Amino acid sequence: MKTIFAIALSLVLAVSASATELRISQQFGLSYLPMIVAKEQKLIERFATENGVKDLKIEWRVVSGGSFTNEALLSGTIDLVSAGVPPFITIWAKTRNSIDVRALAALGSVPNELNTNNPNVRTLKDFSDKDRIALPAPKVGFQAIVLQMAAEQAFGPGQFAKLDTLTVGLTHPDATAALLSGGAGVSAHFTSPPFQSLQQKDPRVHRVLSSYDVLGGPHTFNVLYGTKKWHDANPQVARAVVQALDEANRFIQSQPRQAAALYIAAEKSPQSIDEVEALIRDPRIHYTTAPENVLKFAAFQARTGQIPVAPSQWEELFFPELHEKAGS
Repeated sequence: MKTIFAIALSLVLAVSASATELRISQQFGLSYLPMIVAKEQKLIERFATENGVKDLKIEWRVVSGGSFTNEALLSGTIDLVSAGVPPFITIWAKTRNSIDVRALAALGSVPNELNTNNPNVRTLKDFSDKDRIALPAPKVGFQAIVLQMAAEQAFGPGQFAKLDTLTVGLTHPDATAALLSGGAGVSAHFTSPPFQSLQQKDPRVHRVLSSYDVLGGPHTFNVLYGTKKWHDANPQVARAVVQALDEANRFIQSQPRQAAALYIAAEKSPQSIDEVEALIRDPRIHYTTAPENVLKFAAFQARTGQIPVAPSQWEELFFPELHEKAGS
């Protein structure tokens, strides 16, 4: 009997979009702002035309959680998916000797914060069996892996899964609503901008830690990735995507207020344009296609048995379009 992975593998080898079609997914939050700008300003279409691909049709889909995006990619229903670094590294490791999934671009370095409404919780050691920590994809998603890294730092070597039993899977919008209302038993949420700042406006909510604390500095949050088969069959489109994201990042840096307006309209955010602009201007957030500190995630995942081998350099994880950039 074929495994689910084997079936998905056969599907992705059999299915591919034409050079004039691109199916791409994104998730929720301000970390996806470069994709929102590229979508709203039709930057991918513009650069595709410049690269010789006319009338490119793009289908944008919203898929939440790293495991779901990986399933969509392997099933052949999406060409490029966006998710956190750890879910990407997981699929890279699984496919490196077969369909060879690699990242086309990073989406930026963005801190994620663990917030709680429990006044008794100030550190990870203060969580009890009564607490529930919401995050998009328990045990496998970006926040889940960072929580494991933090748990090992707090509880000692080998204790990375110490808090896994407390985690529950919720999208960032749903988890924010639960944390602020006290619903679903949620007492904490490991999340990203703008949800963390929305939560911290409530006096009952405070921060426990930041992912930058855990990683020892800034790091890439999300990446955009696909299969080598799609990449090699669509070199002009692949190049156009990177060019579009670079252009979107320049726009965000030079026109943060206009970028904030695009974000609010796209995600129907309740935040004011002043609030979102302030977040975009946060010096801790750096929108760039160049990866930062991705090898730290890979080393942890390899050491804890989540992947069989870690890359020796960041270029192994990315398609050649990014190799000339200053990554880490």
